[in-house]
Amino acid sequence: MKIEGKVALITGGASGLGAATARMFVSAGGRVVIVDVNEELAAQFGASLGDRAAAAAADVAVPEDVARAIETARTRFGRIDVAVNCAGIGGARRVLGKEGPASLDWFSKIIRVNLVGTFNVARLAAAAMAANDPDENGERGVILNTASIAAFDGQIGQTAYAASKGGIVGLTLPLARDLARHAIRVVTIAPGIFDTPLLGKLPAEARASLSASVPHPARLGQPGEYAELARHIIENSYLNGEVIRLDAALRMAPK
Repeated sequence: MKIEGKVALITGGASGLGAATARMFVSAGGRVVIVDVNEELAAQFGASLGDRAAAAAADVAVPEDVARAIETARTRFGRIDVAVNCAGIGGARRVLGKEGPASLDWFSKIIRVNLVGTFNVARLAAAAMAANDPDENGERGVILNTASIAAFDGQIGQTAYAASKGGIVGLTLPLARDLARHAIRVVTIAPGIFDTPLLGKLPAEARASLSASVPHPARLGQPGEYAELARHIIENSYLNGEVIRLDAALRMAPK
């Protein structure tokens, strides 16, 4: 699918991987709706991209919020061709800590945002894409999800996070098969350790240690590198139902 002239809905789009993808999409001639739970940040970032961007505040796990974001895309740009799921949360706790078992509310919240939110956006975006006329390659839309290498190499304390991202991995192929008859592709990126705002809060020593754990290149991934892969996925019409690790050969240790 050629990006020029297309419209993307990008969740978690006001920072990190989502923001880099939004910049890429606009620079390639597309238009974007920045969806983020932080309304002010979404509006500021959307404004910085100019008149080919709009912003919408949304909790990705709330159907009404996502429906309003999709309506923003339709009202402002007339359609939606691509959905990129970058919204997500983390958090580490041992199943059995000094204060007893981990909170079920903690586990449920991470599953709700990361996994349920991804499915919620995918199902509603697919419904909008299905109304599109097929493009020159016979495509109506592309859904790009974000998992994590924690889905495969979850560390101590990452039970909730790894389960949520593992769910996205498991969702990829059946979702692609479900939507094939509508000419909508589904692909998932599983990033390694990326230099996002979350890691930006760590001390320099901790960041250096994380960088040294990566085989080659021995550094943190850059959000722009995620965006480059996102562009290839969108533009390569034969990529479908696949999970692609983007991790510089990193396999995480237990802790």
